Amino acid sequence: MIRKVWIVGSLLILFLIAGLSIVGPDHRESFSLRSPSAMAQESSVQQSITDSCQAAVRQAIARAGPAVLRIDVTGTASAANPYSDLFSDPFFQRFFGLPNTPQRQETQVLGSGVVIDVEGQKLVLTNQHVVDQAKTIKATAVNGTVWDAEVVGADSQIDIAVLRLNGDTTSLPAAELGDSSAVQIGDWAIAIGNPLGLSYTVTMGIISALNRDIEKPSGVGYYENLIQTDAAINPGNSGGPLVNAHGQVIGINVMIARESNGVAVEGINFAIAINSVKDILNQLATSGKVTRAWLGVYIQNITPSMEATFGVKPGEGVVVSDVIADSPAQRAGILSGDVITRVDGEAMTTTDVLTHKISLLPVGTVVTLDIVRAKASMQVQVTLAERPSEEALASQSPAAGSQAVSKFGLTVGPITKTIVQQLGLHSTQGVVIMEVASGSKAYWAGLEVGDVILEVNLEPIVTIADWSALVSQMTDDSNPLFTILRGGTTRFVPLG
Repeated sequence: MIRKVWIVGSLLILFLIAGLSIVGPDHRESFSLRSPSAMAQESSVQQSITDSCQAAVRQAIARAGPAVLRIDVTGTASAANPYSDLFSDPFFQRFFGLPNTPQRQETQVLGSGVVIDVEGQKLVLTNQHVVDQAKTIKATAVNGTVWDAEVVGADSQIDIAVLRLNGDTTSLPAAELGDSSAVQIGDWAIAIGNPLGLSYTVTMGIISALNRDIEKPSGVGYYENLIQTDAAINPGNSGGPLVNAHGQVIGINVMIARESNGVAVEGINFAIAINSVKDILNQLATSGKVTRAWLGVYIQNITPSMEATFGVKPGEGVVVSDVIADSPAQRAGILSGDVITRVDGEAMTTTDVLTHKISLLPVGTVVTLDIVRAKASMQVQVTLAERPSEEALASQSPAAGSQAVSKFGLTVGPITKTIVQQLGLHSTQGVVIMEVASGSKAYWAGLEVGDVILEVNLEPIVTIADWSALVSQMTDDSNPLFTILRGGTTRFVPLG
């Protein structure tokens, strides 16, 4: 008995020394036997972690913050005359001769910028849309020093401009550019800028997503390869840096998502990946513009469901979903449904890799493409041309050879990025119905404009070429089964 009491007493002492918690068998009651010294040690560790995190953030801000400038821009823009309809009336034109000319009004734009070093000269990065049509530009440092600035070069495609400050910039520090390819989801993100005119504001969050392609607010063209963050960004932050925990610039803040389909959203903000800026920086600084080479194709990544159709595994190439008329690709004989696996021997694993590879080559370069067509390998040589503007590309039409066959009263087209955005799709796979002829079989079957055709008779339809190849073999009295996507729901629609 004495031995048993001794053992129990020894165990109790061990519990007290170790600071362990004893929990009742029903887990409803518990009490702690942790010693004051153990609790103090834990509190000290937690405080050390908090202090080190705060120190890291402060150090990152101290490294990049002094290089961030407030950018104030004045310019002019056309303003609609509120009485333009009245003045256009023939009565007023005849009797009063009032002109119906666009009115010009002065505009003021507030943005941010960050000082960088380009081969020994201090220049400022900001967004192209901040300084577009600028008459005057003033840059203000954290300490209140003001410079007049001028545009050295600008690129509307990725929305970047480079400014030069007129005056002594000796004391102005330059921020360090980081490597956006090393950024990972969950990394800290620090945004520095002048939101709503509140100079030198710092916000913090994490990297929420990478490689986002977002339609530009103008509706013409896309921002590509954007970094998504929940670090608060507001009007006035445009052009300011997105910084990592080491104080390196990993992006240039460019866009805010405020609503989606009428629903208010928060914490979805975007920055241009700094590696995209570094790719064109020397061109902007030396020639004032960026010249990119161009193939003239719409492309998409290979997914597992496409492997059987094209005979190529995901990551082994990119498929051509459409070819633009009179483009280098069309002249070289590239067809919708071709899979580009290599460019001059370099593997093309994703659409981003192919786009990046081509755009950085000199205009006029002859490249050799390894392609897979109908599961057979071949090579094609293409002479690259200069990439047209976003406005010109928006009006480009598909090459005649890549236009879809009309069948059963249906006119279909490729699923472009614009259509993905408009219909809220998650993939460019399939073809979209552009027109349904009144009274046709498709009309009576209930097919509608905007439906996405995924399969015909359970055969996958990935591109225009798949659609044309399949339906061209059918007679007009055939009654195929369509697998369509409408309003986010997949359904089967028989024609007969």
